[in-house]
Amino acid sequence: MVSAIKKEIHLRRDFLQNRSLKSLYFGGGTPSVLSVDDLQSVIDEVLKYFSFESDIEITLEANPDDLDKNFLSGLAKTPFNRLSIGTQSFFNEDLKLMNRAHNASEAEGSIKRAQDFGFENISIDLIYGSPTSNMEIWKQNLKKTVGLEIPHVSAYALTVEPKTALESWINKGKVASPKEEVQHEEFIFMTDFLRDHGFEHYEISNFAKPGMHSRHNSAYWEGKEYLGIGPSAHSFNGSDRRSWNIAHNKKYIDQISSSVLPEEHEILSPKDQFNEMLMIGLRTERGVSLERLKSQFSDEFLERFYAQMRSKAANGILSIDSNYLKIPEEKWFMADGIAADLFMV
Repeated sequence: MVSAIKKEIHLRRDFLQNRSLKSLYFGGGTPSVLSVDDLQSVIDEVLKYFSFESDIEITLEANPDDLDKNFLSGLAKTPFNRLSIGTQSFFNEDLKLMNRAHNASEAEGSIKRAQDFGFENISIDLIYGSPTSNMEIWKQNLKKTVGLEIPHVSAYALTVEPKTALESWINKGKVASPKEEVQHEEFIFMTDFLRDHGFEHYEISNFAKPGMHSRHNSAYWEGKEYLGIGPSAHSFNGSDRRSWNIAHNKKYIDQISSSVLPEEHEILSPKDQFNEMLMIGLRTERGVSLERLKSQFSDEFLERFYAQMRSKAANGILSIDSNYLKIPEEKWFMADGIAADLFMV
């Protein structure tokens, strides 16, 4: 797989307009199962075709059980300077429900070990609204996070995916279904608690200490171009073309070996571009630039949007600040529905 990824980097060397990279992200799966030498070899391949800005953010997604001393010792000698750790919870009952391989002790231990090896820029994932949890457990998860001096948190409500063990357990009555009202309550508590401890709530699911926002994810929310490498990886040209690789590993490797890009793509219509700009931008603290909307779309195109926008602003569902359209933080839990009401259809 590593050789195929390196060859795809070669094949896509001309995709990005900007040859100087601000972020490099190894994720979308479990890249921490690769050896440190393999990870370094991929970085070396990238450097054949692109340059790195002096303060580039290079992130590795990792499972807690992969971050042992030997792995971290080697990783500390590479350019990786940020870890995104799939912690999910510091309680074993939650982790069992989510079918995680690690336990609560390993979740905490992996963070402390990473810090011991010099990794200070750490993000963890947390899941709230689990039927095995409650408000007190959620409070303890957040207190543990703050106590470990973690500068970035990505937190998501538990969702029940089709054809998963969790769905089966719920259907059989072994586990209660997640309750939206409980998830909303825990979301509100989290926003207040993390703000009180110095975090900025800069995107619905993301909190960071000042200066520690994820550069990589921020590029998505700002509509910038990005290049994805590997099975299922998505790419975007920053304008109107989105592409994605096939998910099948063997087919991916076979096509790359034949110097064929294993991708599909779509061209986004003006309506698609508008709706996506709203959906992504309204998830963020900054919001959506009204000036950008006005410059990119015709007044006729925007007429319905303006009417909806004024109505929702009058009702306190939207606000306008420095010519940016925003959803007030207390209504972020309903952001997808609010954005959808503004879509062009």
